[in-house]
Amino acid sequence: MHIPDNYLSPSTCAVMGAIMVPVIGRSVKKVKKEVSKRKMPILGICAAVSFLAMMFNIPLPGGTTAHAVGATLIAILVGPYAATISVSIALLIQALFFGDGGILAYGANCFNMAFVMPFVGYYSYSFIKNNIKSDKGEYIAAFIGGYLGILAAAFCASIEFGIQPMLFKDAAGAAIYCPYGLNVAIPAMVIPHLLVGILEGAVTAGVYSYVKKMSPGVIYEGEATNKKSLYGLLVAMVILSPIGLLASGTAWGEWGADEIKNIVGYVPSAFEHGFNFNAIMPDYSVAGINEKIGYIISAIAGVAIILIVFKIVASVKKDKMSVENGTKNIS
Repeated sequence: MHIPDNYLSPSTCAVMGAIMVPVIGRSVKKVKKEVSKRKMPILGICAAVSFLAMMFNIPLPGGTTAHAVGATLIAILVGPYAATISVSIALLIQALFFGDGGILAYGANCFNMAFVMPFVGYYSYSFIKNNIKSDKGEYIAAFIGGYLGILAAAFCASIEFGIQPMLFKDAAGAAIYCPYGLNVAIPAMVIPHLLVGILEGAVTAGVYSYVKKMSPGVIYEGEATNKKSLYGLLVAMVILSPIGLLASGTAWGEWGADEIKNIVGYVPSAFEHGFNFNAIMPDYSVAGINEKIGYIISAIAGVAIILIVFKIVASVKKDKMSVENGTKNIS
């Protein structure tokens, strides 16, 4: 689901980035207004959960892989606007430090996984929950919300891939960016995610049930928030993260130049002359260290960076609130 650089044209990336600017802007305003300083670290934990969930690759028929995202789960826990912020930051950390998802394609990846997925998932969940008023109905709603959310995100990604050969070709008629049209991209992305959706739905319902039981204050105002149980969840996911290495193969639409040459018979020109960014820990690896240990170190590093970012944001929010209160007292 992470679109790398050079699969989408710069103009496509610019359009997707431009779409996300007002989305992020509105999300920031909503979070400032609705999320208290006390809950700001919860957003960091949510972003970390999403970051780790995306490290658990699973094998799919045809030799490709995919992963859960957790965006609908976050939307259910803290609201869709907060989910947009949390997942966007997780995606940014992945792109900058681990080379997972493109720098230029960041706007497109945010649109799919940090906007479409949490909003489709959340409102699907809300609709079902309001019509099946029981605990069982709530968990069914969470499962279906997660399922529909990731399908919607995969469909949007397939459209972004599929329009490239229609719009951008060289003089010989060869695709410059993604070589697969809509007739290939849509089924290639959507059909496997019919299976991945089951994982996404199970993760959404399962973790929601865990949080509701162990730390209900995340969901309900006035209830206790047990951060130890939330950090325990993160620790467990970090320790188990090397499971993601068991899935061999590359996710559809995330091939390198050599792989795509073997698949389509040529290398699109963008792959040879396009944008390249060297991440510090590419593919969640650490040079000179065992692959599994490197994966765990990457997981720890990613979680730490995300939590630090949200801690800084919480501090800034606290400082602004202090200034505003001081101004009110003076006046």
